[in-house]
Amino acid sequence: MTTKTTSVIQTGTTLVFVAPWECSRAVAQLPRTPDDSLVVCFIESVDKGASMPWHRQKLVLILSAMRHFADALIAAGYRVDYRRAPGYAVGIAAAALEHHSTRVVATEGREQEMVDALDRAAALLDNVGITLELLPDRGFLATREEFTRWAGKKKELRMEFFYREMRRATGLLMDGRDPVGGQWNYDKDNRKPAGRDLLMPKLPHFAPDTITRDVLELVTARFVGHVGSLDDFGIAVTRADALATQAHFLAHVLPRFGDFQDAMLSGEPYLYHAHLSFYINCGLLDPLALCHAVEAEYRAGNAPLNAAEGFIRQIIGWREYVRGIYWWTGPEYGTRNYFNAKRPLPAFYWTNETDMHCMSQAIGQTLDLAYAHHIQRLMVTGNYALLIGADPDDVDRWYLEVYADAYEWVEQPNTRGMILFADGGMLGSKPYAASGAYINRMSDYCGKCRYDVKQRIGPDACPFNALYWDFLARNRDKLGNNNRLGPVYRNWDRMASETQAALRGAAADTLARLDAAPKGY
Repeated sequence: MTTKTTSVIQTGTTLVFVAPWECSRAVAQLPRTPDDSLVVCFIESVDKGASMPWHRQKLVLILSAMRHFADALIAAGYRVDYRRAPGYAVGIAAAALEHHSTRVVATEGREQEMVDALDRAAALLDNVGITLELLPDRGFLATREEFTRWAGKKKELRMEFFYREMRRATGLLMDGRDPVGGQWNYDKDNRKPAGRDLLMPKLPHFAPDTITRDVLELVTARFVGHVGSLDDFGIAVTRADALATQAHFLAHVLPRFGDFQDAMLSGEPYLYHAHLSFYINCGLLDPLALCHAVEAEYRAGNAPLNAAEGFIRQIIGWREYVRGIYWWTGPEYGTRNYFNAKRPLPAFYWTNETDMHCMSQAIGQTLDLAYAHHIQRLMVTGNYALLIGADPDDVDRWYLEVYADAYEWVEQPNTRGMILFADGGMLGSKPYAASGAYINRMSDYCGKCRYDVKQRIGPDACPFNALYWDFLARNRDKLGNNNRLGPVYRNWDRMASETQAALRGAAADTLARLDAAPKGY
C-alpha cells in the first residue's frame, strides 16, 4: 500500500469510506462538522451479498442501517456518495475518481476479506496517484498491537487474564487497582435456570419506515430461498432505536441478567438476555459507552454486581478477546481442525426438521429471528455439532450466515475455538461437550421432547447422551490427558464394557442415520 501523495489534482476532495459495521458517528472516521472538501462513501457490495445464503433479516439490518446512517449524515450537512458496486475495491476507486479525490480514508479492515478489498483498492488508487490512509478501528477498546503485546507475554491465552487487564485499563467496576466487590468474575452466580413463573420483559419492536420498507422489498425480491421471514421485521436500524433498546435493557433486563443469562425456555427467545450484539457489532451502539451505562446502573443500586460484571465481561472481556485472537492468529486459525472432523452439517440446521426439542427451539428461533443467545449457540446447536464431529468449515459458514450479529472476526474464534475445540485448546481449557443432563438443568426443553433425557440407550433415549460418551471415547488420544476431563474419563472407565459398547453402538446408529440423511443448505 502506498503512503505517497502523487495526485495530479491539487484541490481535490477527501473520500471517507464507511464500512457496513460503522453505522454511527461513534465508530465511523468522520470529522465532527461537515466539510465541503470531504465526501462520505457507502457501498452496497453485490459480490458480498451473493457470497453466502445470508439470513434475510441480517441483510435487512445491515442495508437499512447503512441507508439510515447515510441519510442522517446528509441531513447533518455532509456530502454523501451512496452506491451499489460489484465489490468494495471497485466501488471505492470509482467514487474517488468521480469526486476528484486526492486522498481516501478508511478504517482498517475488521475482517480479512475487507483487508483484502482495501489492499485491492489501494492498488487501484495508487495507479492514478491517490493515497489510501487506514485508521484504527474505533469499534474496539484495545488495538491489535496492544493485544499482540499482551499475547506475546503469556504462555496460555486465557480470556480471564486479558479481561482483568481491560478492567484496569478502562477503570470499569474498579476501586482503585482492585475490582469492586473484591473479585474479578461472578460467573458462578450467573447460572440459574429460569422457571415459567418468570415475568419476561418484552423486547422493543420498531415498525419499518420508508427506508426499511424499500430494503425489505429489495431483499424479498433478490434473495429468494434464503432463510428468515420478513413478515414482522422489527429490528432497530437507527442509532435512536438502538439506544431505545439499550435503555430497555438497562431498565428492565439488566437487574436479572446476571442470574438468568444462561437460562433457556421453550417459546422464549429473549428472556433476560441483552439482545444488543446486533447493534454493537454493526456500529449503532458504542461498546464503551454501553459498559459505562451498565456500571452506572450498578453504582446507583439498580442492578446487582453479578449482572453488571457479567455483562461488562462479555463486552470488554470476551468480545475484545476474540477479536484479538482473530488477528493475532491470522488466516491459519480458520483452517484448524484438531479432531479432524469431517461430517457435513445436517440439513435440519437449515430446515429445522428435527424431533429433538432443544435443537428445534434453538434452530427455529435462529431461522425466524437471526438470533439465539450464547448458551443455545454453545451448548445446544454447537454442542451437537461438536459431538457428531461436524466439519468446522460447515459450522463456520452456518453461524456466519444465520446470525445477524455474526461477522468473521467474532464468529470464527467462537466456533473454531469455543464450540468445536478445533484450535486444540487455545481459547478453552477443555471442550464444551455435554450430555442431555446440562440442557435439562438449564432449560425446560427436555420435558417437551419425545426423547427421554434420563435414558442413555434405546429408541427413546436422548441422542446427546450416547453421542457425548462416544465423543469422549473416540477422542481419548487427544483428550485423555486433559486435567479437567480426568474425572469424566474415570467415570467412563468404571462403566461395564457392555455399557460402553451399547453407548458407542447407539451413537454409531445416530451417526449412520445422519450420514444417510440430506446434508447442508
